[in-house]
Order: sequence, then structure tokens, then C-alpha cells
Amino acid sequence: MALSTVVLVIAVTSVILWGVVSAGRLPGPFASRGCQGKGWREAFPNAPKAEIREFLALFVDAFAFPNKEKLKFSPNDKILSIYRALYPSHWIPDALEVETLAKDMEANYGLPFASVWSENLTLGELFAITRSGQPLGAQPSTLREKPSSAD
Repeated sequence: MALSTVVLVIAVTSVILWGVVSAGRLPGPFASRGCQGKGWREAFPNAPKAEIREFLALFVDAFAFPNKEKLKFSPNDKILSIYRALYPSHWIPDALEVETLAKDMEANYGLPFASVWSENLTLGELFAITRSGQPLGAQPSTLREKPSSAD
């Protein structure tokens, strides 16, 4: 067997093993977290809990994470950072998580994801956009919604 064939077999086996080991599990920095619900409520005091959970369910579904883990994500988590924690090597093929998220954002919120995407886009910013229907110019530290005048 040629050396290139052996290398190819090892590479393919490594990719398959990586997929089996990491499938359905949160990446390290997120797996050990507690519930981030308080952070979501502080950032979005006017958003119903059900709306936040629905958004997070859509996100974890796109990334094939268990639904029960959705509240381990914070509004300040960058989507690309989550992706890179899941795929630390450029040699590991992804499962099109960001593309799935984009398709789901369009289907569920009518949001053209490409128009709001940036490497620094956080979950909180994306959630705010889904609520307002407009791109958010604020940084994650300014995500807190203004109380409505009806309160």
C-alpha cells in the first residue's frame, strides 16, 4: 500500500472519529457552563422567556446540539467563536451549521442572514435583529432593550 493511501486512510479515519466523539456535544467552554437564562433576561427584559427559548432552540438545532443545552449559550457568545470551538482545526469538515442557521433564520424570521452576518455577530445581536427586523448597530455590551412605554 502506498504511503499516500495510508495517509489518506488515517486522515479519513480521524475525521470520522472526530465526528463520532463530538457529535451532539457542546464544545468544551460551553459544556461546563451553567444556565445563562439570567443573562438573557437582563439583556432582553421585555422578551418573553418562550421567545428567547424558541430562538435558542433554533440555534442549537442548526448546530445539532441537544435542545436541553440551549440555555448554556449567552447573548454575548459570538456565533463564529462557537463554530470555531466546535471545529478547532481547519482540516475537519463541518456539517454546514452556519449555513443551516442562515436557512432557518430566513424560514422562521424572514431574515436574510447574509445581510447581518459578521465575524463578530453575537447570539444576542442576532436575537435583537429577529425581534426588531433591523440590523443592530450596538455592541454586545449595549444589548439591553429599552423598556417599552406600555409598561
